[in-house]
Amino acid sequence: MDITITPFTVHKRVALTISRGTSTQNTNLWVRIYADGIEGWGEATAFSVTRQEGLTATTMQTELSQIAPILRQYHPLQRQAIAAEIASLSSATRAALDTALHDWLGKRAGLPLWQLWGLEPQHSVPTSVTVGISDPALAQARVRQWQDQLGARQFKIKLGSPVGIEADRAMFEAVQAAAPDGEFTVDANGGWRLEEAIAMADWLADRGVRHLEQPLPVEDEGDFAALYGRSPLPIFVDESCFTAADIPRLAPVVHGINIKLMKAGGLTEVLRMIHTAQSHKLQIMYGCYADSSLSNAALNQLAPYAHYIDLDSHLNLQDDPFQGMTYADGCLIPAPAPGLGVEWVSPESVD
Repeated sequence: MDITITPFTVHKRVALTISRGTSTQNTNLWVRIYADGIEGWGEATAFSVTRQEGLTATTMQTELSQIAPILRQYHPLQRQAIAAEIASLSSATRAALDTALHDWLGKRAGLPLWQLWGLEPQHSVPTSVTVGISDPALAQARVRQWQDQLGARQFKIKLGSPVGIEADRAMFEAVQAAAPDGEFTVDANGGWRLEEAIAMADWLADRGVRHLEQPLPVEDEGDFAALYGRSPLPIFVDESCFTAADIPRLAPVVHGINIKLMKAGGLTEVLRMIHTAQSHKLQIMYGCYADSSLSNAALNQLAPYAHYIDLDSHLNLQDDPFQGMTYADGCLIPAPAPGLGVEWVSPESVD
């Protein structure tokens, strides 16, 4: 099989601030594999958390350029052999290749992936949309933008402000006032210590929040047990959970996991994580980084397994070069086309 690598830069409609910083744009890689007259597509998106420091579009492109001649000897159906060859690559690079292999297979079969897996997209839950850390007035403005754009009702609120939990509380109250009928989850991206997390869990529970995501930093994972025993809210982990191998360690002290395509390393590992989480009776959430519609459409193929979905990054792009889903009544609807159902569109045509 042949591999083509194309960098592309996407720009956010609204900058996103979390506890670790602010982002306005991202350069991703469009990865295409070609064999038997069929092209399979995947995407590699750089992200920065503890286990993935230094990952950039340049480093991923280097990885792909080095592995491409090795993979040329394989056919896309030789998945086991390919997995062994790419095992040492970064998770985002593996995600691009693994997703492209799945897309190729779906196109070869002439079926969308959700249908190959026997799933029913109509059973999917709505996606939330994200409100980043900001002052109360800007947070309210962001809520109204989402409402005007999508009629959104499900919101993920980023807290963990470096200023402290009083700033978090002021921002959350402003957001809730702007969407009195909204449903809210909170993601602190590891921005609190144990005492702050306990206090905020109590405070947020009183305000109807559905769950609390990654309240503690990865280096404080030992405190999850104390928070689990004290929190009135379900606790989800994101930065602490990359693959299925992390789940047995975390299962006794959390209620759910956030699965992201780039962390997992592709749809193969996502499926493994789903089944492992189910065996531990954990809830499942899907999330994203600065992913385009390509990656979000890939993970959305597995939407019926999720209790919560947060695949909104493409909805905040000015120039998403792909399309592969529609949005209706809060839900992302996969295309009926084979594979991922994704098409390339000219960025100039994006409103």
